[in-house]
Amino acid sequence: MAAEQDPEGRAAARPLLTDLYQATMALGYWRAGRAQDQAEFELFFRQCPFGGAFALAAGLRDCVRFLRAFRLRDADVQFLASALPPDTDPAFFEHLRALDCSGVTVRALPEGSLAFPGVPLLQVSGPLLVVQLLETPLLCLVSYASLIATNAARLRLIAGPDKRLLEMGLRRAQGPDGGLTASTYSYLGGFDASSNVLAGQLRGVPVAGTLAHSFVTSFSGSEVPPDPMLAPAAGQGSQVNLAASVETWLERVCGHLGLGVQEPHRGERAAFVAYALAFPRAFQGLLDTYSVQRSGLPNFLAVALALQELGYQAVGVRLDSGDLLQQAREIRGVFRTAAAQFGVPWLQSVPITVSNNIDEEELARLAQKGSEVNVIGIGTSVVTCPRQPSLGCVYKLVSVGGQPRMKLTEDPEKQTLPGSKAAFRLLGSDGSLLLDVLQLAEEPPPRAGQELRVWPRGARESRTVRPAHVEPLLPLCVQQGQLCKPLPSLAESRAFAQQSLHRLSPAHRRLEQPALYQVALSEKLQALVDRLSARGAL
Repeated sequence: MAAEQDPEGRAAARPLLTDLYQATMALGYWRAGRAQDQAEFELFFRQCPFGGAFALAAGLRDCVRFLRAFRLRDADVQFLASALPPDTDPAFFEHLRALDCSGVTVRALPEGSLAFPGVPLLQVSGPLLVVQLLETPLLCLVSYASLIATNAARLRLIAGPDKRLLEMGLRRAQGPDGGLTASTYSYLGGFDASSNVLAGQLRGVPVAGTLAHSFVTSFSGSEVPPDPMLAPAAGQGSQVNLAASVETWLERVCGHLGLGVQEPHRGERAAFVAYALAFPRAFQGLLDTYSVQRSGLPNFLAVALALQELGYQAVGVRLDSGDLLQQAREIRGVFRTAAAQFGVPWLQSVPITVSNNIDEEELARLAQKGSEVNVIGIGTSVVTCPRQPSLGCVYKLVSVGGQPRMKLTEDPEKQTLPGSKAAFRLLGSDGSLLLDVLQLAEEPPPRAGQELRVWPRGARESRTVRPAHVEPLLPLCVQQGQLCKPLPSLAESRAFAQQSLHRLSPAHRRLEQPALYQVALSEKLQALVDRLSARGAL
């Protein structure tokens, strides 16, 4: 199978991004003559993250890239030879050199789908040795992506639909790969843009950013712009000395605010002028380097009003410290009075952006009714998932040679569900989600309007449901190494994720103490579980 011609092909994950025991098991399978046995694994999680009732499936696109590029190069095989016993048969390494994923088939929850415990995110089938080698990299690609997407979705639910959310956590992420993954899948989960330029280049994530405090403090006020002249936005008319115009406007602004013209910091003003000259159509002021009320605001207003005379509109202000909610209210009040005083109506609705270690609790405060905050930048709390650092996905063998396999163990929560399976989502007549049902692949699918007896997981008794609609959950994605149809774009998956979240009932969407969504087994699958459990107990 030829590697996909994609700048991310081998960058998604390299074949040796794996655990050593995958290689030792591969040697064991090969030595036992079982390398080509047909097997099926399922990748799933056991509990929803963050104490919630849902997760978002993510990482599928990376998995497909990885599978299409999977090939052990000479350097890879040579390293494995150095890590395995020195008397390992050289023929095994020749076998590894010939491996690819041309015999691998994948069924998967589409990117952005609602996912629930026990329902596979991926079903991976193919030659036993190969699909065993895929375990660790697929878990790595899916687990963190899905965790980030779910965390971002929670933050979006808290913020509501109208606040603009920016991911700006690259500097706090767990390494460059973690940073790229976080930026990508926070966008899928509902954020609007990222500060991460590489995520924009490689993944198509919208990027956003302005200036930091270091830019402001680098100016003392004694600097003279090499070219302070700025032409009108319309392109016609005489150029104006922006720095001089700002000084004229500063007197008027300070008079309106009851400040002395010497109070606003000269260096800050010089920084704002420099930034406005560079970005006259996208001027934004960072207000809290010195004093918001006595320096940042008057300096911003002076520059914004000078730009206004030339036909430009400032695009916003940003705060990064203090009581963000209260300061936003105060700033909005100043904008309203200044808009009326100077006859500039658009000034009263200039967007206010805030950032500063914002977590779920602070986000809820900033998103409350009456908040004047428009844009919220979140870094650490989205990329590090502090409430839960891992989704805990597992990859378990369910079938070999067409025969079901089941892990029993002393811990009931770690028991697996045997056999090759299909999964369906049952919906009510109003489109509401009733439950997900897992059944053996050989069983006929549930039918709309037909009664179905199922066994909810964790329950002692069965229940009967009559769905109005039935949705299959695990479409064929890769068949014998070939992509079945083009994957949706990241933006399309993001839109699908938001649609998926809207389908959840308020009780299931609730972030604290939500109602648990039900996953159930068909009667035939439950009977197989009971039979294999009894056999294993003997």
